[in-house]
Amino acid sequence: MPLKRRQIIELAYAMTGRRNTLVDEIRRDVERTRAEPYASIAGATPDIGDQAVADLIADLGEAEVTRDLGELRTLEAALKRVADGRYGLCADCGEDIPYPRLHAQPAAERCLACQERHEKTYRA
Repeated sequence: MPLKRRQIIELAYAMTGRRNTLVDEIRRDVERTRAEPYASIAGATPDIGDQAVADLIADLGEAEVTRDLGELRTLEAALKRVADGRYGLCADCGEDIPYPRLHAQPAAERCLACQERHEKTYRA
């Protein structure tokens, strides 16, 4: 069953809000990384333990930004599908993605059956 206009608007609004939150988080993470250079985390005369902690903190920060950028790209793609009138259609089979799935995962690009197949086929 195709999505109703109000459902599309509701989901687009939720995705826009999440996108704005992600942009703010990414901006803060990048600013924090610039404000806390590796040397200040490791200390003036770092030992192996200090270096390991500094490496871990730097890696976690990079992982957070990478994860957030991936989610941001997914949301941007979904909002483009809204603008193009293709939102709510499965990218693989072309069938309607049920509203409950989109409500739970607004940026979903596949119906549940196709998503499961995709995950089994392209398992990391």
